[in-house]
Amino acid sequence: QVQLVESGGGLVQTRGSLRLSCAASGRTFSSYAMGWFRQAPGKEREFVAGVSRGGSRTYYADSAKGRFTSSRDNAKNTAYLQMNSLEPEDTAVYYCAASMAPGGVVLTTRTAYAWWGQGTQVTVSS
Repeated sequence: QVQLVESGGGLVQTRGSLRLSCAASGRTFSSYAMGWFRQAPGKEREFVAGVSRGGSRTYYADSAKGRFTSSRDNAKNTAYLQMNSLEPEDTAVYYCAASMAPGGVVLTTRTAYAWWGQGTQVTVSS
């Protein structure tokens, strides 16, 4: 069992940056691959980025490639999502999630993640 708490969301102008954090407590953080998802109003929750247990492997949705960076610090029990060059289309509630994926693997489907944070709102103004 792991508990996740996101922070770092807010209002930013187009082409601005934000860094989201996901603090974990409970079972050993390095046991989990971490993913970031987002959900805009009226849309399905979608995968954005993820990082493997040890941090050696990352994976990004096409919409995030070249702009977002997923990372983690296992010593601090925290995952991060650095978001640069933000656009209004990035406006959504962002969630971090944990998965018992094997080492070196990043999963992209919602059902692969059993533990979720409460979400943090990101709003990009035009």
